[in-house]
Amino acid sequence: MAFIDKFDFEINSVGDIKSLKHYSNKVGENWPVVYVLNNDAEAYVGETVNVARRTEQHLGNPEKQSLTEIRIISDKDFNKSVVLDLESFLIKHMAADGKYKLLNGNNGIQDHNYYERSRYEDEFREIWKKLRKLGVVNRTIEDIENSELYKYSPYKSLGAEQIEAEIEILKAFEEHRYDRNGVSIIVRGGAGTGKTILAIYLMKLFADINAKGLETKEPDDYLDEDIEYIYAAERIDGIEKIGIVFPQKSLRTSLKDVFKGIRGLSPDMVLDTTDVVNDYLKTGEKYDLLIVDEAHRLKCRNKGHLSFYGRFDECNRKLGLDKMTGTELDWIFKCSKNQIIFRDDLQTIRPCDIDAEDFKSIIETRYPKTIVDQALETQWRCKGGNDYINYLKRILSCVPVEYQEVENYDFKLYSNVDSMIDDIKKLNDEYGLCRTAAGYAWRWETKKDKTAYDIVIGDRKYRWNSTYDNWITTPNAVNEIGCIHTVQGYDLNYLGVIIGEDIKYDPISEQIYADKNNYYDQQGKSGVAENPEALREYLTNIYLTLMTRGIRGTYVYVCDPALREYMKQFIPLA
Repeated sequence: MAFIDKFDFEINSVGDIKSLKHYSNKVGENWPVVYVLNNDAEAYVGETVNVARRTEQHLGNPEKQSLTEIRIISDKDFNKSVVLDLESFLIKHMAADGKYKLLNGNNGIQDHNYYERSRYEDEFREIWKKLRKLGVVNRTIEDIENSELYKYSPYKSLGAEQIEAEIEILKAFEEHRYDRNGVSIIVRGGAGTGKTILAIYLMKLFADINAKGLETKEPDDYLDEDIEYIYAAERIDGIEKIGIVFPQKSLRTSLKDVFKGIRGLSPDMVLDTTDVVNDYLKTGEKYDLLIVDEAHRLKCRNKGHLSFYGRFDECNRKLGLDKMTGTELDWIFKCSKNQIIFRDDLQTIRPCDIDAEDFKSIIETRYPKTIVDQALETQWRCKGGNDYINYLKRILSCVPVEYQEVENYDFKLYSNVDSMIDDIKKLNDEYGLCRTAAGYAWRWETKKDKTAYDIVIGDRKYRWNSTYDNWITTPNAVNEIGCIHTVQGYDLNYLGVIIGEDIKYDPISEQIYADKNNYYDQQGKSGVAENPEALREYLTNIYLTLMTRGIRGTYVYVCDPALREYMKQFIPLA
């Protein structure tokens, strides 16, 4: 059972903390503990094996002298691995709880396994409940973990693969920080591999590096593997003007809300590509660093159809780029000295998205500089893991594949769309963040007539998403059908996916093909409507993206009877 002891945060409390004892151990001087410092508005979470000495150190820190209380969390079964994990747990949940603005940096927050970790994780939740009763935190764990403040928090723990990428990125910046042309980092990863988590984490980390706000700890507070990146981070300088770019409006809206509550970050740092250009033209100063997430959605003009030709052409003209060949990727390079770019080639879903070949060519031929490639492969979103993702890819590609039981993942095929949507609504009542989405296989009638319906299947009628801005969290979202642009980049507990008749199955050739007459995204088929293979690739990318949004499970309804029969071979029937 954990103890939570409270003291005033002042020099006179150090003696009392030194004498703190539980289970015949001197908890205050020689025991691994986690502590929380706070006043009414700010808090700091730390861990140590000598909390009395650490209290004296914090009292000498001007930044923390406004804090008024310290709570010390101890347990007879705590060890160094446990308190590091509990510290990380409290930081990421308190940051999303919203009661306090955390003074913590995020360097060193990482995910590592240890003996009986699952048992301790259960105890962490009990400790959180005690902190709620004491008024230290406000919200339940369940409420927090469904919130965008949690999902897009820069305090999320990194996995081993993400930490390795972080180390290589910091080393590249430390080594090339004085290069005239700067450095470009390309991070490639499939859906659910934690690209957005790492992008936001790095945004906070570089903001703290700029503010000289990296936490200073004693040597015994670092894991051995921390030392390499701490050394590199401390040597980086000159990264002052920083921005993070999200091509999708819905994600920008979400991140602006998150950045409001994070020390060292602000909503103004969350940008679209035209924001970047406008700032550069106004100030004449390049960004020292731009971090670009979802770079597979950066636009080009010479392939496909755009919805904003005037604005696009004006940006190209002002940057001295050719009207037809200038791209949003060019804008990023023209307006910044250094770049960290996250991309998934399989999530380009329109011809106007810069494809893999053009992306590679633009960087290599137009912007010669130091290029560092990193890859993320471990699946973080779907509990089905990489096995589920690879299974989906084989199904949608119609390559020979045998039925596979997907472990730890709720994967079902429905013969009745009403039943699927009803089940998604029930799951939403239980878990929250459960939605239904579809391919763009129906006209968007409600854009002109709000009383109309868009999607008609049998005798049931549904409406497309009523907004693009953060649709996931709107009150009526569970009763609407989201399009790809409302869910790409988001994590949901469950997603019901309606596969429309924009893709069908030919039993003779045993292949999935695109039906352009049932695909109503004009930007999506412009330039490829007469190229069946290219259109099929974009559409299967859309459905692959949709079917990898769900953390706990994915439910599927297929409109084309032949495709439904094909899918029955591989997906359990509901």
